[in-house]
Amino acid sequence: MLADGAAVYRKGFLKGLRPDPVWSVSQWADDRRFLSQKASSEPGRWKTARTPYLGEIMDSLSPHEDCEMVVVMAGAQLGKSESGFNWIGYVVDVAPGPMLMVQPTVETAKRVSKQRIDALFEESPALRAKIKPPRERDSGNTVFSKEFPGGILILTGANSAVGLRSMPARYLFMDEVDGYPGDVDGEGDPVNLAMARTRTFARRKVLLTSTPTISGRSRIEAAYEDSDRRRYHVPCPECGHKAPILWRNIKWEKGNPETARLACEECGCLIPEHRKTQMLAGGEWVAENPGHRTRGFHISSLYSPVGWYSWEQAVREWESCQGNQERLRTFVNTVLGETWADRGESPDWVVLWERSRGGHERSIIPEGGCLLTAGMDVQADRLELELVAWGKSQQSWSVDYRQIFGDTAGDEVWAKADDLLDEVFTSEVGIDFAVRGLGVDTGFQTQRVYHWARFSRHKERIFLLKGQDSLAMPVGTARGIDMNWRGQRHSNGARVYPVGVSLLKDELYGRLKMRREPGAEDYPTGWCFFPEYDEEYFKMLTAEEKVAKLVKGYRRYQWEKTRDRNEALDCRVYSRAVAAILGADKYADADWDSLTSAAPRTTAANDNNGGDPWIQRRRGNWINR
Repeated sequence: MLADGAAVYRKGFLKGLRPDPVWSVSQWADDRRFLSQKASSEPGRWKTARTPYLGEIMDSLSPHEDCEMVVVMAGAQLGKSESGFNWIGYVVDVAPGPMLMVQPTVETAKRVSKQRIDALFEESPALRAKIKPPRERDSGNTVFSKEFPGGILILTGANSAVGLRSMPARYLFMDEVDGYPGDVDGEGDPVNLAMARTRTFARRKVLLTSTPTISGRSRIEAAYEDSDRRRYHVPCPECGHKAPILWRNIKWEKGNPETARLACEECGCLIPEHRKTQMLAGGEWVAENPGHRTRGFHISSLYSPVGWYSWEQAVREWESCQGNQERLRTFVNTVLGETWADRGESPDWVVLWERSRGGHERSIIPEGGCLLTAGMDVQADRLELELVAWGKSQQSWSVDYRQIFGDTAGDEVWAKADDLLDEVFTSEVGIDFAVRGLGVDTGFQTQRVYHWARFSRHKERIFLLKGQDSLAMPVGTARGIDMNWRGQRHSNGARVYPVGVSLLKDELYGRLKMRREPGAEDYPTGWCFFPEYDEEYFKMLTAEEKVAKLVKGYRRYQWEKTRDRNEALDCRVYSRAVAAILGADKYADADWDSLTSAAPRTTAANDNNGGDPWIQRRRGNWINR
């Protein structure tokens, strides 16, 4: 019997006119989402009641909600990514259309696709029936592309301009946006590139999620501020007063994190954590800026359900990170879900200069320093460089600061720079150290710097560096600069490392502003020691400050000079970058001890094709080349 072609087309046409069902994302998740044992600590059927605060976030993504953009600024251990995966499942099953999911990098997108998205489809029967197995020929199911009836899901990284302009998208899910690069392949901000993919859709939906980072540079903070700014208010079990769970209201006996309780701002009662489940169930989102079309949600890890992350754990982390600016910043970002606010003013050079009086002897490595690096800044008439020793607890000792005068377009100053790498520096405990690595800025006299690095007799210990303000890590992946006649990069040619100069300046200034408690036996983590330098050195070291600027509608902090000369600051940043390249950030106390115990007595005579023979023997551990 022949099929009625007209009836088939009529049925398909009428189905296309049918509006999206009035079924919320949270309702779909409770009915059809199953969590995989491979990707969840609580496998089985999804229950929004376990994380009640996610219900309104997910429902805002439903097609019938009068909301175009949803912003979630949150701490860790809250399930915010799972709410996004529920949305993906809803789109595939209920409201199909083209969807784009953006992760910070292509590699992250690949990992999320294999570990999370594939598990989402495999464990939920309603989705498994609509996504063909990847092993089938022409299934449309690949790592970065998932086809389903009526739509397609594309996964890409924010570091790929090609992926961001791959297709128009009705649905856009941008995860961990604060981890995105500031610019992608010279084409602009990746968030703006991705948003451009949705312009042709009148009923688009956009979800931005992230743990925040630095105030003024945080994308998620800027997006949240430009929203209705919702916070989750929970009721006090005793008096019923509703308020957000705030860190200032977590009270405990000092040194006893297990006594952590939440103090009610209304009646003052101390609420034990086992009552959190009851409080979460009775909570509601309250907008501080009602009427705005963008819905913004802010929530900290203090709301994490019982059994996931406790107030006791939060208190333990808080107590352990006191005196450590880096760990404290991580706590503020990942637990409190708030941006870290760096003070704009630079450290007081007078305080640092006075502190250096009576410091260690210049050109001698104090006890504790066991990794010697150097950072060099290039000027037209001189080279300026600082030698820094690094040790346990991220502490550092400035060993020497030097200027090599001469025309940097010529050869003489570069020969003297080579001579520096012949030198041996003795520690207070009688151990000889050579400079393990020297980082040189390539922003000025670029080709001359390249030439020196290629042909120096110490080329294995020279690292070419290029500052990059937007880089969210101390040092990025090195990029080759030498090409062969075919236009291919030489695998053994010179390479340039991008350096997150803004990040490292934040770190350095945070350490320089530290204060040591009177009578304390130990120095704080990250403490910087100096010999008796003159005033000019400390003025150069503190010659910049962060200033807020409005860039493309967003508030951004930029580093600006407060005086003409800032070479000491640049040299310290480059020396710190070399320490990161050599792996210092990954060393535990035992690793630092092994450096001191295994350090040889180096001399210029045994410096063979690359300097310190210890580096040659251990190159696999130190130099990632």
